[in-house]
Amino acid sequence: MIKTKRLILRNYTMDDFNSLFEIMSDPETMQHYPAPFDENRTKDWIIWNIENYKKYGFGLWAVTLKETGEFIGDCGITIQNIDGELLPEIGYHINKKYWRQGFAKEAAKACRDWVFNNTEYNAIYSYMKYSNVASYSTAIAIGMKKLKEYSDPKNEISYAYAISREEMDELK
Repeated sequence: MIKTKRLILRNYTMDDFNSLFEIMSDPETMQHYPAPFDENRTKDWIIWNIENYKKYGFGLWAVTLKETGEFIGDCGITIQNIDGELLPEIGYHINKKYWRQGFAKEAAKACRDWVFNNTEYNAIYSYMKYSNVASYSTAIAIGMKKLKEYSDPKNEISYAYAISREEMDELK
């Protein structure tokens, strides 16, 4: 469990399905994915993350409001193929009712710090479709710098951002 000023990040459970489905089935929220998720894809998302906790000790975590316990999205670390390399990546999805309130930045910053405090990784990455301004703005807001853009059959063009352990130490 990770706590921030306003949030708690915790492991997913199947009890999170309805709240997650509200987010993942929304066309606006999922505009940078090939398509919104159906019920099966949403269930598989939770199962995939639970498997990641066992395999890696991390995954995407459920993001809840500290004050009310309400599920508002997910944020965490997964191993992703970024231009042909398997790399640790911070990802996030926040319910659109909570956009533009700094929740993605707050959660992503906590995950960035968690990686450097709890793993041996020397860098943490975020990648996104070139048109996902909110996602790369969040990456920049937590100290990441654009490394490259590359052709990606899933996204046409993807941007990769990262922050190294050394750069992180300089931020402190």
